[in-house]
Amino acid sequence: MSEAILSAAVTLLVCMINNYYQMRKSREQHSKTIALVEYRLDELTKRVDKHNNVIERTYKLEEVAALQEEKIRVANRRIEDLEKEKKE
Repeated sequence: MSEAILSAAVTLLVCMINNYYQMRKSREQHSKTIALVEYRLDELTKRVDKHNNVIERTYKLEEVAALQEEKIRVANRRIEDLEKEKKE
């Protein structure tokens, strides 16, 4: 009977040691996965920031272009008016 108890105790001890190392390895893998996800998220955030910056700059350029087009239209109207006055 004592051999059975000893065998059970040793088996239990081996299971506990095995469980400990598996849990430790699992935590290490989890930490690596978390670090990778954080890195990828940071890189994605940088890309989104660059994209948003490009969008903002494009919007400003479109505003400037529209303003320049309006100035050109006004200048053309003035030129046409001056040409009409010369003809008369």
